[in-house]
Amino acid sequence: MIQLPTLDDLPDRAVSGQVVLVRVDFNVPMDGDVVIDATRLREALPTLDALAERGARQLLVSHRGRPKGKRVAELTLEPVARALGELWQREVGFASDCAGEPARVAAERLRPGDACLLENVRFHAGEEANDARLATQLAALARTFVFDAFGTAHRAHASTAGVPSRVEHRAAGRLMVLELERLGRLLENPERPYVAILGGAKISGKIALLGRLVDDIDALLVGGGMANTFLAAGGRELADSLVERDQLDVARDILRDCEAADVAVELPVDLVVTRTATSGRSDDLDAEAPAAEVVTGNVPLGHRAVDIGPQTRARFRECIAGARTVFWNGPMGVFEQPPFDQGSVEVARALADSSGYSVVGGGETAAALERAGCSASVGHVSTGGGAALAFLAGAPLPAVAALLEAAARGPTDRGAR
Repeated sequence: MIQLPTLDDLPDRAVSGQVVLVRVDFNVPMDGDVVIDATRLREALPTLDALAERGARQLLVSHRGRPKGKRVAELTLEPVARALGELWQREVGFASDCAGEPARVAAERLRPGDACLLENVRFHAGEEANDARLATQLAALARTFVFDAFGTAHRAHASTAGVPSRVEHRAAGRLMVLELERLGRLLENPERPYVAILGGAKISGKIALLGRLVDDIDALLVGGGMANTFLAAGGRELADSLVERDQLDVARDILRDCEAADVAVELPVDLVVTRTATSGRSDDLDAEAPAAEVVTGNVPLGHRAVDIGPQTRARFRECIAGARTVFWNGPMGVFEQPPFDQGSVEVARALADSSGYSVVGGGETAAALERAGCSASVGHVSTGGGAALAFLAGAPLPAVAALLEAAARGPTDRGAR
């Protein structure tokens, strides 16, 4: 396991009465000014509580969306500050910028136990460029840095990888430690049988993970658009279904690797299909067209696969029921558009009923789990889909590396603030 410096390792002089810069992940889904899923806010509370109890003056820094280095009014974090305050049941301030005079004034006004959320750090082009100037501006605000944004750990950005070496003290927050511990159980002698369920649209974003999983798992269940590419690689006709034609050879290689490693691969034996919209775009569905169930290889022209069928759901449920460890990333179909969510719902319920240890990758998979009402019944729901995939694939996490490297050098004498 990765041994990161934690909140418990921070001396009181680094926290009590001191400004602490906390990198959180408040990139939450919203409808206008209303947060519609507060999971990431809720998961940050253990860290915020621990720091508040020790009298820290907390400056919270986060991104939201992809403003590409420009101010985009629709991506402000101001309504997120209000939502956090309501959830945390204490006042949370808001600063109109994460750097410069607004941030400096916000820091000076904080009292022990207070918290203030800074404006979207991605409004600065230097954030995603890991610009040293922006990292230095952020670090100048605080004596101590706490990284608790697991969902951004795989990004080498100014607020994730740039700040740790520029502050006197640094540590991982409660959520960060929890994520690494629970995901780490999948890497360190997982209890067998170990079943991986992969879905979503594309193979291309999960090639590294698949390469690593083949050495660890006993069975691979494939659904969603990914399954279409595997089926097409085997010569099946998918009509207008999403297929990554440039990944067919990759799919064949993965299947050969699984066979060589004695990994059982379960591809859909039946699919739910519907007619493609008259727009002619294969990613548009005809809302008026009824869904139909077909065996694989018989997708009619002008139709598209949108979910795994009932026979496949039953087979997947049986595999999950016998597993002692399960990892799931990616929905089984177009889950956001009922009734094409049934495959994802069935997989979620199978995980909830399983007696094994289950981990669900974030993003759409977590949303599918929530839709099925099963979030509380699985071992761990990660707050970071991309970061979880990178970690399990063995890829370096720049934010983690930055914390470890800075911690190895010890405290930086910056003086009290």
